[in-house]
Amino acid sequence: MTPTTTNSTPPAGSPASSLPAAARPRIALLGTGGTIAASAPDAAQLNDYRVTEGVEAILDAVPQIRELAEVRCEQLMNVESHEIDTAGLLAIARRTQALLEDPAIDGVVITHGTDTLEETAYFLNLVLDSAKPVVVVGAMRPASALSADGPLNLLNAFRLATCPEAAGKGVLVTLNDRIGAARHVTKSHTIATDAFVSAEQGSLGEITGGVVHFFNAPTRRHTLHSEFSLADITELPQVDIIFDYLGAGTHPYRAAIDSGARGIVLAATGNGSLSPSARLGAEAAQRQGVTFVRASRVGQGVVTDSADDAVLGTIAANSLNPQKARILLMLALCVTRDSEAIRECFRRY
Repeated sequence: MTPTTTNSTPPAGSPASSLPAAARPRIALLGTGGTIAASAPDAAQLNDYRVTEGVEAILDAVPQIRELAEVRCEQLMNVESHEIDTAGLLAIARRTQALLEDPAIDGVVITHGTDTLEETAYFLNLVLDSAKPVVVVGAMRPASALSADGPLNLLNAFRLATCPEAAGKGVLVTLNDRIGAARHVTKSHTIATDAFVSAEQGSLGEITGGVVHFFNAPTRRHTLHSEFSLADITELPQVDIIFDYLGAGTHPYRAAIDSGARGIVLAATGNGSLSPSARLGAEAAQRQGVTFVRASRVGQGVVTDSADDAVLGTIAANSLNPQKARILLMLALCVTRDSEAIRECFRRY
């Protein structure tokens, strides 16, 4: 690609390193921990590592980033993502929103562990009120590993956050050179560097040769077009996920209802099918005013509406997996308890 002149704006997707420092995009780097910030005693060790590095150290390991953007670093937390609870989720969202509202910030990159990255990204996609680029990035191998993927993932996250085309596309996720929409992307492998996929919907694009290429755009509501507002949320309601299986009992449903759950998401078999115990669980939830969503444990495809929904008050999760259906249900319950309104949320988001 022909370098841009110092007085012009780079073409969409092109590197910004030819710009003088004062003209480079101003990106906030918000650190939360995860494998991208972890290390192990041996370079060949790819598991049982610990979060050891702060966001400044991660940034210093990739000096090319400072050629792309003026970077402001913040360490919000430094934990493995399976340690993040709903309070932590809200903290990430509130700090990201505050950064987006700062006129001195043009976009935000968030480092995050991969275990729950898709849940945080989807939550942000539903509650952030800005068209500025937000990119969530992680790594499948610790920084100390042979062929660590974190440094290039982070560089690509900044390439994406400084790309004009990234604006208005909702929260984006990048690992392994792919660009994923927060709604669609999911972790599909325990350790592989290409673990994050958007199987049915496809990636939004890729980053090749240092250039961002967009091929698709998300169509479901997000960010500026979302009805969910952080200003209206003080805490998130309890929503439990129950995994259905051959010979399952009803005790998980009783436990969830008795512990105060306001919603239950069923990781059901097949097309959101209700086993005998799941049907009894749905009936118990209906009696207690607990919203019951049918998702699928399968991993791909749309859970379709069923005649049982009208009888049991259950709601189809559409193409959301159980963990993302839980995120949407928590937010919907902050706005309404009406089952038809919640059902419509699962069709729009």
